[in-house]
Amino acid sequence: MSRRSVSIESFAHQTPIPVATRIGPLLLSSVIPSFDPFTRNLPDGIDAQVANLFDRAEAILVAEGAGWGDVAKMTFFVAEIAYRDAINEPWAQRFPDPASRPARHTQVVQMGGPMLVNCDLMAYIEDKDGQQ
Repeated sequence: MSRRSVSIESFAHQTPIPVATRIGPLLLSSVIPSFDPFTRNLPDGIDAQVANLFDRAEAILVAEGAGWGDVAKMTFFVAEIAYRDAINEPWAQRFPDPASRPARHTQVVQMGGPMLVNCDLMAYIEDKDGQQ
């Protein structure tokens, strides 16, 4: 299987890495930062930053013909463990069935500056005919 870089012009990294990579049915994102994709400004507050994360994650999925149902795991990196609670509501909105949610991990990391949260994701995307 060949690897293919995923690019989204509105929030390309400033370093020579793609926003995600795909090998067969496996989609892995690079870090998904919480700043606004067009201005690179960070919104005030954890809720606005989490909303940006989910919007950007969805853009990556859509770019690959996928959706939230294809997500296998998301890892969130937060500046304080209390920020984990801000992830719960948008998480439950996208994954309303407790019997069918992806794995999730939240890790406290030193971020520096006004960024409070970022994440990455893994998804498994089958072709429409059920093939990989």
